[in-house]
Order: sequence, then C-alpha cells, then structure tokens
Amino acid sequence: MSNIGFLAALLTTFSFLPQAILTLRTRKTDEISMTMYLMLNLGIICWLLYGLSLNDLAIVLANSVTLLFSLPILLVKGRNKLAGFE
Repeated sequence: MSNIGFLAALLTTFSFLPQAILTLRTRKTDEISMTMYLMLNLGIICWLLYGLSLNDLAIVLANSVTLLFSLPILLVKGRNKLAGFE
C-alpha cells in the first residue's frame, strides 16, 4: 500500500512540471486562473509549514518540490496581469 502512496505523491508533485515548463517558455497565462493558483500556492505553503511542524520529511519534500513547480506559474501570471497583458 505504501507504493500507492509513493506513486500518488510522485504524480501529484510532478503534475505541475509540464505547466511550469510551458508557462516559463511561452509566458502565456491568459487562460490560467489567478485565484486558483493563488489558493493552490497558499495551500502548498500551509502543507509545507505543517510538515515542518511535524518534522515529517515526506510532507516537507513533496510540498517543497510542488511549490518549486507551482510558484513560478503564479509569479508569471501576476507579472502578466500587472503589465496589462491580460
């Protein structure tokens, strides 16, 4: 059963990588929801803080990597919005 958990963590963590690569390459974010990515990144930060409070390396690592892939999308989206590209 732990293999299922490991696979789930791997898939959900790395699911942001294709979007991050595409967003950083094209800088197009007009079809990405700012609210969704803001809420998502805040949730990831909360999970990261929770993992740190429990000293749980699995939670900390999974959410650190997820934040590494998800945060750049939010930052490009915010920059585009501020620059009036959307």
